Amino acid sequence: MTVNIEPETPIVEISNLQKSFGNHQVLRDINLKVEKGEFIAIVGKSGCGKSTLLRLLAGLESASDGVIYTNGEQLKGRNQLAKIMFQDGRLLPWKKVYQNVGLGLKADWHQRAEKVLEQVGLADRAYDWPSVLSGGQRQRVALARALVHEPEILLLDEPLGALDALTRIEMHQLIEDLWLDKKFTAVLVTHDVEEAVALANRVILIEDGEIVMNHPIKLPYPRQRDHPLFSPTVSHILNRILGKGKISTSELRLTKVE
Repeated sequence: MTVNIEPETPIVEISNLQKSFGNHQVLRDINLKVEKGEFIAIVGKSGCGKSTLLRLLAGLESASDGVIYTNGEQLKGRNQLAKIMFQDGRLLPWKKVYQNVGLGLKADWHQRAEKVLEQVGLADRAYDWPSVLSGGQRQRVALARALVHEPEILLLDEPLGALDALTRIEMHQLIEDLWLDKKFTAVLVTHDVEEAVALANRVILIEDGEIVMNHPIKLPYPRQRDHPLFSPTVSHILNRILGKGKISTSELRLTKVE
């Protein structure tokens, strides 16, 4: 007997997406599928359209043409499945840490805020003011504020760009651990190719508003920077961004299909 198994609906499907601001076209003919539980990194030079794409996924911008689907439903307005974390933590200075995390919550908000602060390693800073925290600690609070809502999709808009190198590595480990534990879908926008390879299982490269590379990262979790494939993978993607490498046949096929 043959059993037909229906493929699972992608949590995000982007079809022929375009975005223009006046006469300037930022994104053109974007087609992409993201499966539930994936960690996608979007890289590219400044101005290529990657942050615009993230804002479209969040429902903070409207497409000029094309469609975004979430769980098979056309996205209209804010994406209720998603929470977004920006480079600037955007904490309210007149509210304590636990109050910042609990913004927008109703029932049991205090307990939920304290629980997620424990998960990001800041249980002992719950009653501090944001002004006394380090940059890395403020970004942990911002991450907790996103995760307390238990989103199906976590959107990360260069959230670690302002941090020093060691703090960034600590945050990479934290985000990886939380993603593996909570099994949400993550979409990260970053300028840092090494960061993309450290976190994602697929890296999308945008050039001039188009997807030109869709590269699976075949490295095991937890990610180790001394893995023999780590540096070559970083170099391959970086060379492609700098125009020193050609896209492979498999990557081209992935880009067209996705």
